[in-house]
Parts: sequence; C-alpha cells; structure tokens
Amino acid sequence: MPEANATVIATYSRRMRLRLPDDSEVDARIKGKKLKPVCGDRVAAEELADEADRLITAIAPRDNELTRPNLRGEPEVLAANVDLLVVVAAALPAPDWFVVDRYLAAAEIMRADAMVVYNKADIEAPDTATLSVYEKLGYPSLVTSAETGQGIDELRHRLADRIAIVVGQSGVGKSSIINELMGSELQKTAEISTKHREGRHTTVNSVMIPLDAGGNVIDSPGVRDYAPALESSAAAAAGFREILAASEHCRFANCRHMQEPGCAVKAGVEDGSIDARRYESYRRIVITTEKLAEGRY
Repeated sequence: MPEANATVIATYSRRMRLRLPDDSEVDARIKGKKLKPVCGDRVAAEELADEADRLITAIAPRDNELTRPNLRGEPEVLAANVDLLVVVAAALPAPDWFVVDRYLAAAEIMRADAMVVYNKADIEAPDTATLSVYEKLGYPSLVTSAETGQGIDELRHRLADRIAIVVGQSGVGKSSIINELMGSELQKTAEISTKHREGRHTTVNSVMIPLDAGGNVIDSPGVRDYAPALESSAAAAAGFREILAASEHCRFANCRHMQEPGCAVKAGVEDGSIDARRYESYRRIVITTEKLAEGRY
C-alpha cells in the first residue's frame, strides 16, 4: 500500500478529520466504498487538485482493533491502534460492572492495557469492594470527580504518551473527564436523564484529542451495553485473566467452563479464588457469542 501519511482523528460517517505529520489537520473523504477507516487508523491520503479535502486511498495494517458485533453478528471496528482502554463507571447511572468486564475482556483480546475509573465520587462513595477485585487482577483503578477535579491529575499522568480510548455507559461523565484533562469544554456534556436514569448519548462520533501532557485520548460514544466481537465462544476465556490461568488445570483441553466435569474454573468460583460476578460475566459473553453464531440475535 502507499505509505501512511496521516492519522484519522475524527469520523463523520464517510468523512474524516486527519492529523498530518506536522500536527496540522485536514478534512478528507474516502475513496470507494470498501475502505472503512476508524479513529486511530494510519492512512494514506492524497492531495486533490483544487480541493482542500484529502482523499483516503488505503489503511495501514492495524496494531489492534476495538470491536463489537453488529446486528448481523459481524465484527464492527470502533477504533484502532489503541494501547490503553480507560473503562469508566460512575455513581450515576448505576454502575453496570458486567459492561466494565466486557470492555476489560476486549482489552485483553486486543492486547491493550486497561484501567478502571470510578467517576462522580462527589455524588457517592465508590464501590471499593468491586474496585479491589480489579486491582487484585492487575487492573489499576482510580476514583475521580470531574466536578471537583479529584483524581484528574493522576489520570492525566497515566495517559501521558499513550493512545487511550475512554469507554463506558452513557452518562458516566467520559466527556466531562476529558474536559478536565484538557482544562476546557471542548466536548459536549449533558445531564443525566432524570426520566430514565440513563445517560443521554453526548458524543456522536469518536474524536481523538491531543493532551498537553503528551499522548492522545479518544472520546467514544456512550453505550447502554457492550460486548466484544469474538471469532467463537472459545475465545471468551482469553478475555479474563483469572479464567485463562485456571483453565490450564481443567481436565479437558476444550473445557467451556460451563458444566464440564473436572473444571478448574468452576472449582475456583466455588472456593472463592475466582470472583463469582466476573465468572458470570464470562458466562454471558459465551452465551451471547453462541447466540450470535446461531443467528438468534
């Protein structure tokens, strides 16, 4: 392919915003219908005569992909070339730790680092018991408040020189956190919907923002639910560090860790060495992946 000479920093359907090597930015459109660049992609972009727009002609091989299954069960790429997932939960809306687990599973599968952020600590004290589960597994956890600034400096330090994506449920304050990191209100924010106690979608498209302290952060659309796109349910274990480690001691090499005899994972749940809710997260991913493969979603 032609040499990549730009990075996709914002997506607007078939139009893109690109950052050039000199840090200037230009708009671009995509050549043909087969190319599907996403935020974080390194692309080849040609200059066009008598046009300000560039033309994206190729996408460089990706280091990794953050994916989810679409309605047909096919992988949909949300972002590329990311080395840190910042998974945000908050006091409001009520934390869905299953969603957090699924994002962490995605990070494991795409071989990216991950951390958990509990935001809106000014509203309610964090669930320290759940955060300690993640800490014991090696996922750093950080308590923040975009309202008071608590934890923002430490988060800024952790993001330095990284390409990070901030993910989580709608309304947890992802854009507000990024505003604090930037020291400005570059991203739109919205109040929690009091009618449904759910977050409104405040970010329509993913946008990569450079940080003054170094690094880049991608603000992604909020979700009500999330699951990584997997080739098969057998890949689910790779998303859970503790399950993957325990699986080496299962009686059968192809153990699904559901109902099989001699399952070391089930034994770990029973003796408390594997968190029961984390195991339930694993089960749900297996079931969802199998239903998608059978066309039942």
